[in-house]
Amino acid sequence: MTQKSMLDRRNCLKGIGVTLALPMLNSIGWAETEKGTPAKPPVRLAFMYMPHGVVMDEFWPTNPDTFLTAPPKSIESLRPVLNQCLMVKGVSGVPIKPFNGAPHALELSTWLTATLPNADHRNKIDIAISADQIAANYIGGLTTLPSLELATMPQTHKENQEGLNEGYYSHCSFRSATQTVPAEINPRNVLNRLFGKTDKPGATLKHDPLDRSMLDLVIGGARELRKKLPQDDQHKIDEYLDSVRFVERRIAAIEQRQKDAALEKAGVSTVKRNASDSPPIEIKIPIGEKRSEYMKVMCDLNVLAFQTDTTRVSTYIGSTPNGVTYPELGLSGDHHSFTHHGNKDETKSKVAAITAFNISQFAYMVKKMASLKEGKGTLLDNCIMMWGSGLEDGNNHTRENLPFIIAGGGGGSLKTGRFLTTKANQGDLLATLLACTGIPLDRPIGNSTKQITEMMNG
Repeated sequence: MTQKSMLDRRNCLKGIGVTLALPMLNSIGWAETEKGTPAKPPVRLAFMYMPHGVVMDEFWPTNPDTFLTAPPKSIESLRPVLNQCLMVKGVSGVPIKPFNGAPHALELSTWLTATLPNADHRNKIDIAISADQIAANYIGGLTTLPSLELATMPQTHKENQEGLNEGYYSHCSFRSATQTVPAEINPRNVLNRLFGKTDKPGATLKHDPLDRSMLDLVIGGARELRKKLPQDDQHKIDEYLDSVRFVERRIAAIEQRQKDAALEKAGVSTVKRNASDSPPIEIKIPIGEKRSEYMKVMCDLNVLAFQTDTTRVSTYIGSTPNGVTYPELGLSGDHHSFTHHGNKDETKSKVAAITAFNISQFAYMVKKMASLKEGKGTLLDNCIMMWGSGLEDGNNHTRENLPFIIAGGGGGSLKTGRFLTTKANQGDLLATLLACTGIPLDRPIGNSTKQITEMMNG
């Protein structure tokens, strides 16, 4: 019989948490500023996804010196804002062994987790919390919606690659190792969710029943405790901590709202937007079935959610690996079939056209953000927007150089206008973006071992 570690009850209570201080509000939120000084906007974080990889020759720049003036065909739509974009080649995805026969089940599910599913529980969701939900746990409590999940297609794809749960094919957001976060596909429902429910005028927000001192006790020293536990128990601790962290942020938000309510009652304005900021954009729900119009309105909803500080974290699954077609481009086949092009130029050109189309939707969103004033700059200056795919090349299902584009300055944390090469993995990239958002990490994200400091300012 294996001897179990015996833990004192008091030490266990102190250990069920992490040594964690709330991030300074001026790094993640609208902090108080000196009188007459514009408030510093918060940093927002968003992810937009396309399946099946790219045609590499038309995606990757060939020369860092000509990145801004002669971009590859696939990213031509971003030319007006390339000085606010960053491309990093050399970021690898998670090696998928022992799931070698499940490239499409893993391209999306590993994208924001940098983790493989539990091979012993293949028919159940058992992977890891995703980067967007890590962010939501820290900063989601400061906004009406902790995070916003959007998709172009229903998350109902069914296939049984390597016996993996069907949820892995169409979800990128995981609230915990065992909980997916569903995405909304109806633009009107998204609009209602953003602005359909507000606190009633004059209503008093109630205190969260959890006592602050109890939380302080709970989040004491879990790192050392975690090292002594087997992997299954570590997962349980992680899930518990994630929920505790979110509750703590919610309590902080409630306290701030109560403070604001008291100031408003005393005649002191607590409006966080600056007079010079652009007004909220107008949303027009499209009529018809053109994919470009549908994707643009979903991008507009993302912009509006960030602009109004309704949320600071979002994901948008542009499509999933289940036979998506693009009749708008004059193509009669489906995306997945085209990616198995066998290096035939005619078929590769179709894949490249689909990639350029999807990037153009991302470019539409990014350019709109760049046109909206916020604080001393633009909305884009205060965002980190990542577009990418979970495969490098759909023809061979390779994952050595995942395609992605980072747009936005992250409040000054990212050094943009560059194409650089490095050697890192997807977990490293996610850890870097969270750090640039002002979110401290108490454990690695998936397979991460470092931050990609070359991406950062300073």
